[in-house]
Amino acid sequence: MNEFIEAQVRLSWQEARDSYDVVIIGGGGHGLATAYYLATRYGITNVAVVERGYIGSGNSGRNTTVIRANYGLPESVAFYQRSLELYRGLEAETDRWLMHNEMGLFWMTHTETGVRQEKMRAKLNTAMGAITDFVTPEEIHAMCPEIDLEGGGRYPVLGASYHPQGATARHDRVVWALAEGAMRHGVAVLQHRTVTGITMVGDRVTGVQTDHGPIGAGVIVSCVAGQSTLIADMVGLRLPIRSHPLQAFVTNHYQRTFNHIVASVDLATYVSQTARGEMLIGAEIDRQPSYSYQSSFDFLQSTAAKASMFLPFLKDLRILRQWGGVCDMSPDSSPVMGTTGIDGFYISTGWGTWGFKAIPAGGESMAELVATGETPDLIKPFRLSRFADDRVLADAGSSGTQQ
Repeated sequence: MNEFIEAQVRLSWQEARDSYDVVIIGGGGHGLATAYYLATRYGITNVAVVERGYIGSGNSGRNTTVIRANYGLPESVAFYQRSLELYRGLEAETDRWLMHNEMGLFWMTHTETGVRQEKMRAKLNTAMGAITDFVTPEEIHAMCPEIDLEGGGRYPVLGASYHPQGATARHDRVVWALAEGAMRHGVAVLQHRTVTGITMVGDRVTGVQTDHGPIGAGVIVSCVAGQSTLIADMVGLRLPIRSHPLQAFVTNHYQRTFNHIVASVDLATYVSQTARGEMLIGAEIDRQPSYSYQSSFDFLQSTAAKASMFLPFLKDLRILRQWGGVCDMSPDSSPVMGTTGIDGFYISTGWGTWGFKAIPAGGESMAELVATGETPDLIKPFRLSRFADDRVLADAGSSGTQQ
């Protein structure tokens, strides 16, 4: 827990029943959002969320909480803009303080090619409803004077696309609000219960096996991020997903004057300030696939050096703590959502380093799919079959953590 704990949150726990209409594997943001929207939008409450740890103990509690919609493909911009808009109203909807804070995001570039790309990004984003402007070095300095436009003498800042709706929110508060809202409507959240298998009759799923016994299910939704391939293996489904560690760290407190999110496209590094005044710094994924949650000194050394090139005041701060998560990376750096070809088994995966910002829209869309049996137009482009259909959505350049 932390000093910002919400005393009003009331989480009501239930004993597991023998079966549910819907079983959601994964008690992180996406699993809880799916349950929340099933209950609040469609009145489907005979739902269980099965979590091997405690809610939010996976990637939802290990991310860097950036919310943005400045992607490079129309399909992606539309999806993440929907999520951004849902986040803006989520505090009022749940009646819980999520510490949502619109800070504005600088997506900086250090090359002439990058300048052209960011001008194109600004035009595409704006055309799709995600307000983004290209800003010059002079404009960057006026808005955020802490940025060293010389880039430490190695990476001069030539411009940036600026996304004023870029925001952050407190990750644990998002998890608690969604869990509380779902529980209030009767959804069961079962913590410390590991799924060990999935039962099937013919080509249809019928339930899950757990270390506490079997649970029957009419529909199963997998929302387990970096563990997605392990769950898919249980139904004989091969996913185009690789799991990579992603690390981050925070410094000690800095004066509460840094009011923007700053990212360098070419250095694959980004920085923001937390509500407690710590500087939160993240970078690209570890290149070696792994399920490891460990962090490393090599990451600290390289990321601190890169971040200090464009924010030199960081050199005077101390590293307070670091951590790691496990990302589910797809070949085209876009999510994978929807049906699988296995009756009753749905997936929400491929969230890579962009899962937190997609929680509301991802949950809303998966809930609509489960409730209606029809894939929402918003997520049709992200279907699993796009790889076989040669309709990939290559957008690695928008991840901010892939060079």
